Amino acid sequence: MYEPIRTKSVHALADTADFPHRSREEELNIQLAGHLSALLAVTDELGLDEAAESIAGQIARLRGAPPARHAGLTGADPAALHRRALALAGRALVVAASRADTAAAILSAERMDAHTAALHEPHLVSAH
Repeated sequence: MYEPIRTKSVHALADTADFPHRSREEELNIQLAGHLSALLAVTDELGLDEAAESIAGQIARLRGAPPARHAGLTGADPAALHRRALALAGRALVVAASRADTAAAILSAERMDAHTAALHEPHLVSAH
């Protein structure tokens, strides 16, 4: 009923040495730098310059080059920005811990604490 397949699968034909592969460490580096870059954008928008410089330093260490900075303001609610930053810092902490990056883990934990505290400030409580 069906004609048998006479050629090798494209998967068998592809020599794995022809394709670049990243190590788990490299993949985690990329993921951590991405989470920190997103956190940097929110931190810049919140106007937290000292924290932004610390985050930018970690990104530069991971990528080997300084990060692109946030170009403009979105006008988002500060409470929403703090919630977003808290989530991003949490993601960065998970990745930093999995790759045993103490500096990035400490920075992420500090940012989580700062954004949690900011969310409990009286002028932001009504924005929940």
